[in-house]
Amino acid sequence: MLAGLFLAAGLVFSSMLGTAAWVKIKNSQFITVKGSARKSIESDLAVWRGSFTVQAETLLDAQHKILGDRALVEKFLVGAGVTNYSFASIGIEEQVATQKSPEGWTQQRTSGYRLSQAVRVESGDVDRIEHLDSTPLVEQGLLFTTEAPQFIYTSVGEAKIEMLADAAKDARARADQIATQGGRSIAQLHDADQGIFQITPQHSTDTSGEGENDTTSRQKTITAVVTATFLLK
Repeated sequence: MLAGLFLAAGLVFSSMLGTAAWVKIKNSQFITVKGSARKSIESDLAVWRGSFTVQAETLLDAQHKILGDRALVEKFLVGAGVTNYSFASIGIEEQVATQKSPEGWTQQRTSGYRLSQAVRVESGDVDRIEHLDSTPLVEQGLLFTTEAPQFIYTSVGEAKIEMLADAAKDARARADQIATQGGRSIAQLHDADQGIFQITPQHSTDTSGEGENDTTSRQKTITAVVTATFLLK
C-alpha cells in the first residue's frame, strides 16, 4: 500500500512539474535557449623552438663557439628537410666570481661568458616538425634544448563563423521543440549572444571562462555556444 501511495505521489508531482513548464511557456512571449556546435579539426601549422648555450673564459672564445654551434644547428635543420627557420639575437651573460684578496678584502672578477641563442621553426609540414629529433645535436656535444612543438589551426576564424551559424540553428531547433510541448511555436529571433569558444584536444572536457586555445595536440575540437531568445506565437 505504501509503495502504491509513493508511486501515486510521484506521478502527481511529475504531472505538476510538466504542467508548470507548459503553463510557463504558454503564458510567456519569449523563450531563451542555448545552442551548441562542435567541429573536429587538424592542425595545419607547427612551431618548433630550441636553444643552445656555450661558455668560455673570454667573450671572443664564446662568440667563436656559438657561431660554430649555430652552423651545426643549421646543418642539422637543412639535413632534416627544414628550411623555414630563424635565429634570435645572441644573449650574453657575464659570469662573475667572488674571491678574497691576500689582505682579506672580498672582490669580484669576471670568470667567463655564457652565450645563448634560440632558433624557431615554423612549417606547414606538421608531420616533419612533430618528429623532429634534436638528439644528433646533443651527440655532437651541443648544449641544446627544445620545447614541445606547438600545433596551430590557421583557419580557426573561418571555422568560428560557420560554427556560430550551426549553433544558432541548434538553438532554434531546441527552442522549437520546447515551444511545441507548450502548444506554441517560434515566431522569430529576438536576440542572440555569442558564447566563449573552446579549442581543446579531441575527447577533452576542459573548459574555461576565458576560452581554451589548445596548442599541444594536432587533433582538436572547436566548440561554439550561442544563447538565443525567440519570440513565441
